[in-house]
Amino acid sequence: MLQAPNMLLIGSTGRNIGKTELACELIRRAAPAQTVTAAKITVIREAGGRCPRGGEGCGACTSLDGDYDLMLETNRDGVKDTSRLLLAGADPVFWLRVQASHMQEGLDVLYQKIDPHTPLICESNSIRNAVAPGLFLMVQDKRTEACKPTAQAVVHLADRTLLSDGQQFDLDLGRIAAHDGGWTLRRKATAIILAGGQSSRMGRDKSMLTVDGEPLIQHVHEQLQGHFDEILLSSNDARHAFLELTTVADRRTGQGPLMGLASALEAASHDLAFVVACDIPDIDIHLAHRLLNQAEGYDAVVPRSVQPGSDSPRPEPLFAVYRRDAATRIFDLLTQGERRIRSFFDQANIRYVDLDPEDAPRNLNTEEEYRAYISVVPRATLPPSR
Repeated sequence: MLQAPNMLLIGSTGRNIGKTELACELIRRAAPAQTVTAAKITVIREAGGRCPRGGEGCGACTSLDGDYDLMLETNRDGVKDTSRLLLAGADPVFWLRVQASHMQEGLDVLYQKIDPHTPLICESNSIRNAVAPGLFLMVQDKRTEACKPTAQAVVHLADRTLLSDGQQFDLDLGRIAAHDGGWTLRRKATAIILAGGQSSRMGRDKSMLTVDGEPLIQHVHEQLQGHFDEILLSSNDARHAFLELTTVADRRTGQGPLMGLASALEAASHDLAFVVACDIPDIDIHLAHRLLNQAEGYDAVVPRSVQPGSDSPRPEPLFAVYRRDAATRIFDLLTQGERRIRSFFDQANIRYVDLDPEDAPRNLNTEEEYRAYISVVPRATLPPSR
């Protein structure tokens, strides 16, 4: 699968519900400050020479000669979708027609024509099966629950579903930003970095391990920037002051991560908080969006997976979404002498999100795990072995 962090992919559950208008508006907002590239991608499935939508169709499918075709749009008449993208300010604009069985090849040809560090906006549902974009939005008609099959197959991968009447959307589009060759969606939520552990298994402070030439806790913070309205640091250590984050100390020290979680939740400005431990070096921001999307009606949304050698799923409580008001119940449990996060899960309304083991968050608990992590790609100069 092509990794495309510069791509904002827009899909839709139906026709004529504002997908191209959304793309055009985002281009208009971004283009004055930087170059934006755009592409309409039509994935063609073998349909015996007939239009898959019925009727005579537009000829896009039947006229394709070969596995794919990439066309540069130059017409500014504003009639075709690609022309509208051009008028909105995108440059260049392409139309990629590609057989479903050759999507990867078609994407490779497209990326040979563009700067991979320039923000790119694409329209398609099916292409999500061949590309991992930096941001994936799905447009849904708020007047109906109908959803075409190509959208049904990928809607669960969307970072956000936008309800639309064809012109307006249920999201302030100012929350979507193009920068540094990529895209971010800033959520009305708090991110909490937990950094109060004792690092007993590591033998030294995990938060200050060197990753990509900087402390691990800084590496984690940088991955969260631009995605949340607020970022809090749960820490009792003055060494973290260099991050210049709002820092929340534990109400009472020595009570473990449950106290850090409750103290930070109590201080959050938003009803929902994405909580991540500082020893998880790679933040899957798409998973964080998915957890936030499923929080309605739950006290927490927690991913889990069945690890090799185990028969039961293991939850990831320190890569999860919690409601702010969960702090009260957690403090009550701590007062009773309970320090296990499981005790909160047993009495709360928890939504579990099942993941494949390879998609589960990975943390660095031991020296061996740290060294294995940074040895995959040269990330830092290792200190001498101890």
